[in-house]
Amino acid sequence: MKKLMILGGSENQLPLILTAKNLGLYVVLCDYSEENVGREHCDAFYCVSTLDRNAVLEVAKKEAIDGVVTNSEPAMPISAYVGNTLGLPSNPYESILTLSRKDLFRKFLRSNGFACPQSVDVGSYDEAINSISGLRFPLMVKPVDSSGSRGVSRIKSISELRSAFDEAMRFSKMKRVMVEEYIKRTHDYMIGGDIFVLNGKVAFWGLMNSFRNRKISEFIPVGTSFPTLITPEQFGRVSDLVHEVIGVLNIQSGPFNLEMMFGEDGNLYMIEMNPRSGGNQIPEILKVATGVNLVEATVRAALGEGDIRFDSNKEQKFMSTYVLHSSQSGVLEGVNIHEAINKYVVRVTMHKQLGDTINKFENAGELVGVVLMEFPSLEEMQRCLDNIPDLIGLSVSD
Repeated sequence: MKKLMILGGSENQLPLILTAKNLGLYVVLCDYSEENVGREHCDAFYCVSTLDRNAVLEVAKKEAIDGVVTNSEPAMPISAYVGNTLGLPSNPYESILTLSRKDLFRKFLRSNGFACPQSVDVGSYDEAINSISGLRFPLMVKPVDSSGSRGVSRIKSISELRSAFDEAMRFSKMKRVMVEEYIKRTHDYMIGGDIFVLNGKVAFWGLMNSFRNRKISEFIPVGTSFPTLITPEQFGRVSDLVHEVIGVLNIQSGPFNLEMMFGEDGNLYMIEMNPRSGGNQIPEILKVATGVNLVEATVRAALGEGDIRFDSNKEQKFMSTYVLHSSQSGVLEGVNIHEAINKYVVRVTMHKQLGDTINKFENAGELVGVVLMEFPSLEEMQRCLDNIPDLIGLSVSD
């Protein structure tokens, strides 16, 4: 029986844990907390921080694991470090670290000639003030090491920098903040979704449209839809850029979540290429839409299996997710789904229950739930998504 180490036992890691068990693997789980949902499903549990690479490495040696995997962005470099050190299937540690940090990724893009917004990364407000003189407003202010749009702001003048910097610093474990020029996209939706790399090439494309609720924030995804609406020519440029990046980084295998856009200058910008599957049920929607099980592929790739098949459904499907979220903080009174869209709802996954206190949707961690939908046509899906804030909402009391 092969042994697979999984870093993290939270809800996000549960699909990996359950899939590994279904494949007959011996699961070694590491998590800093003894209270985690994955513990009851694993074969061996170690209460160690998934960010402590030496402690994780010692567990890996003790258990003589055959592979290591995680879907936790902070733990991705640790997974790569353990894999590299023990000669297990893994991508280069430095490459995964680069993809996991916004500051390192911008420097990588710039030094290799890829389109990239001008940026600086700083450790203090005074350093920020002294470093942004060459940047053009509006500016984006971000923690270098956070996910889910936590601590991300757009500012139009220097007077807004202090509060934006403090907010970004609040979400940075490293206590470093990146300030970069804002790039305006020329298309309605961000290009998002998951890809899967096998033997150094993209073996599966799960590109999707990523949309926002502009009344709350244009930077926090509130849903995705499939298939992507980019043109064949645009897809060709996306494919070329992605393959160039994975080639330079010597990426060999695994899932990657993309966020890309075409700017007004005609350039294609890779905003992020996270070394993990996307959140908010992206692997689930792609499984329904294409028949491809990215979670199983992730587990198999972690064990070095190179003959993974990605046979997609021939039948075209039109799928979407929508994140239940609130424009105000308060008590959750109800979920309102209009009859015009209710017939297309496949599943509603709730992260909060009626009567719970919820917060205003200021980052992805404040989601209330996720609605998965399947539509009969692209036209009907677009019609519904164009009006979705009026079709799906929450009742919240003060």
